[in-house]
Amino acid sequence: MNPVYEKLKNCYESVRAKTSFEPKVALVLGSGLGKFAEEIDVVDQISYSDIEGFPMSTVPGHAGRFVFGYVEGVPVVCMQGRVHYYEGYPITDVVLPVRLMAMLGAKYLFLTNASGGINRDFKAGDFMLITDHISSFAPNPLIGANIDEIGTRFPDMSSVYNPILQDIILQVADDFDIEMQKGVYAQLTGPSFESPAEIRMLGKLGVDAVGMSTVVEAIAANHMGMKICAISCVCNLAAGISETPLTHDEVQEAAAKAAPLFKQIVRETIIRIGAL
Repeated sequence: MNPVYEKLKNCYESVRAKTSFEPKVALVLGSGLGKFAEEIDVVDQISYSDIEGFPMSTVPGHAGRFVFGYVEGVPVVCMQGRVHYYEGYPITDVVLPVRLMAMLGAKYLFLTNASGGINRDFKAGDFMLITDHISSFAPNPLIGANIDEIGTRFPDMSSVYNPILQDIILQVADDFDIEMQKGVYAQLTGPSFESPAEIRMLGKLGVDAVGMSTVVEAIAANHMGMKICAISCVCNLAAGISETPLTHDEVQEAAAKAAPLFKQIVRETIIRIGAL
């Protein structure tokens, strides 16, 4: 058996030994956005440390657990804290949680993150609907022997972020009078923030926001046939655009300020996905 798939199955069996909950929607909460888990009518919680072989999140502000429950009757699994490539894990471990949530039954994946804004029309605290991504700067999680049990060798990437889910998010933002930017997101490896020269390069490539997560998760989920949507919270302006040095504390602070509006968007979007 493919060792990556074997590890995934072992994690699945470890979770299933603790809960029989079957989600419809999987939600990944980025830096500073973890408090949305308080909006869930919780049925079960499982710490990553209690799942045999599961990678541990080491980033401040990431709680490191799965929360299972309901948002207005919609069954949800929420990943409160994600694993990043820069923490030293192989890329297959970074995407293992998303693959696991799909195996547990989730058909829809809602990704969130904190990012640096490159588009000069953006300001700190903006939300950006991710309409496409650039993955060239992070390792592709599908490299290596294909896991035929979960997806095809050469998955199409022309519409990773589902148009129907994008329309739902835009309608929610409009209904609640919340400004929603749209744009292309790029994932770099981190953990260092990008240099001004890198930001200029990304801007010329058409990137609107940059961060250290999300794209590899979207690739793995798309490989498994999940329907995906993603929102980025622009927590700071990127290097060379902002005149001040970038810090993780700044990212967390901006995300915390945006949290009330973020909760509204995510909650209502999940409710509407539940009706699909």
